[in-house]
Amino acid sequence: MVSWLHGSRGIHRRRRPSVRESLVGLVGTMGLNAVSFESAADYVHFPESDVPACLLLDVNLPDMNGLEFQRQLANRAHPPIIFISGKADVPTSVRALKAGALNFLTKPLVTEDLIDAIRDALEQDRKARHERSELARLQARASQLTPRERQVFSLVISGLLNKQSAAELGISQVTLQIHRGKIMQKMSARTTRRRTDRTVGRGVSERARRSQSTDRRCDGVARVVSARLTLD
Repeated sequence: MVSWLHGSRGIHRRRRPSVRESLVGLVGTMGLNAVSFESAADYVHFPESDVPACLLLDVNLPDMNGLEFQRQLANRAHPPIIFISGKADVPTSVRALKAGALNFLTKPLVTEDLIDAIRDALEQDRKARHERSELARLQARASQLTPRERQVFSLVISGLLNKQSAAELGISQVTLQIHRGKIMQKMSARTTRRRTDRTVGRGVSERARRSQSTDRRCDGVARVVSARLTLD
């Protein structure tokens, strides 16, 4: 059985409606909304909302094993998972955590531990959603770059100095600066910082690598390293 926490959404799967109802009630005391489901299939077909969420998942579901359902969810976007089990099964908990579960709680549940786990999961999902949104915005802006600008961008964010980037591409530093200025404008960037900050994505660097065979620093992921773009 599954419980969704809207706006802070979570899920819990159990066989006994009484336990399910008590968990939904507990979630309500936290100021969160919940939707519960009897099976993994019901959860999969439930229309999702773009809000921070977490999934409270029982190891034993009516229609499948919780670990198997976790494996299936790995192929799609899903909220952080908190497993709940009726026994302290070390091998099962290890498998769940290695597969990405945020926490593994055993019954009888300690209310404070469950509440803390839910809050941690919702905060993690909130940050993840924000990062995905920002990444999508960066990738949309990066798609406006020309092939040459992608080459320059890939080298700049890899940490090379202007002189090194120009030599790598066989162009003058003046030309490189011109390209860099256009990149900054298209990426809506104001300043650059000297530290690794975030992954921009595969798109830019993959195209740059194909269009410039000498760019050995493109490893499929363009990393904003010594030239972090600060967005408007």
